[in-house]
Amino acid sequence: MTVRDYSETLFLPKTSFPMRAGLPQKEPEILAFWERVALYQKLRAAARGRPKFILHDGPPYANGNIHIGHALNKILKDVVTRSQQMLGYDSNYVPGWDCHGLPIEWKVEEEYRAKGKNKDAVPLVEFRRECRAFAAHWIDVQREEFKRLGVEGDWDHLDDDAVDTSRQSRHQLLTAHRLRPLRGGRGAGGKLGQRARSPCHRR
Repeated sequence: MTVRDYSETLFLPKTSFPMRAGLPQKEPEILAFWERVALYQKLRAAARGRPKFILHDGPPYANGNIHIGHALNKILKDVVTRSQQMLGYDSNYVPGWDCHGLPIEWKVEEEYRAKGKNKDAVPLVEFRRECRAFAAHWIDVQREEFKRLGVEGDWDHLDDDAVDTSRQSRHQLLTAHRLRPLRGGRGAGGKLGQRARSPCHRR
């Protein structure tokens, strides 16, 4: 008795798609293709002159790697901005980061503690510079992580406010030591909470 191969009875379309998605390999290829064809620039050119759709994004803290909450947040917003672009709007996502003081200074102070360094012995100007460098580093890291999620935006031309320590950072660096101390701050020894009116970073 001949056993019939029932796979021959399945009438499936002929396709070049592989049986497995292979997303860990395929996704970087798609992102590289978007970069190669300048997809973002083409979207902006196609939308020029259309009514604008503006998404006011609540930006992430620049103080560590992204997690699943960041992914959910950014992917959903990417769906919104892309769909509005398809509906005929000029829907441009401009990324930014929340770089206000406490989350940044706390991380820098953690590094001090790990090294046995007394934060109170560090001049305020030097401390602020370290906070700025810390935030700038994590902005670069998170930017690449968000791009890896496929989020489409103007990643190469960030507004200065996205990375600046504050809108008046130079003035603050010169005058911070003259400002009246604030009570409170992060924990019992929040350096900027005690010694300056404004946080070291502000979006």
